Amino acid sequence: MGLSEFLSPEGVVLNLHASCKREALALLSDKASQLTGTPAAQIRQALMDREQLGSTGVGRGVAIPHGKIDGVGEIVGLLAKLHQPVDFESVDDQPVDIIFVLLAPADATAAHLKALAKVSRLLRDERVREALRGAETTEALFAIAADTAQSNAAA
Repeated sequence: MGLSEFLSPEGVVLNLHASCKREALALLSDKASQLTGTPAAQIRQALMDREQLGSTGVGRGVAIPHGKIDGVGEIVGLLAKLHQPVDFESVDDQPVDIIFVLLAPADATAAHLKALAKVSRLLRDERVREALRGAETTEALFAIAADTAQSNAAA
């Protein structure tokens, strides 16, 4: 499974203006709603429910909020670079400036875990994180994420 199977250029957001985790998740839920046709409130609730279990701030300025949602027909990803880092209650207590939201159909357990692992591997790479932080267009953000994931899969 390549990253481009669930991340499209329309799912990339540059300079997301959010003052806190809740606002970032709300804005990204609105964007996800446009991509999936699923109500934003339902997406936001699923992401917030997951955050109640423990922060999806995985460290090094990265968060990977995710959830399985009734009505989502396929795995959908959104990649956002924030205008300013926000507190995400991350495992390393560092603020987050890169967020990758992953939404999956309610019954897609194995595919959801595979996609989550792929995103995690990608964002664990310091060179990828720095390239994403240096990107100045949504096209560049998408290319970095998709091309790097494709290169890593081929290796």
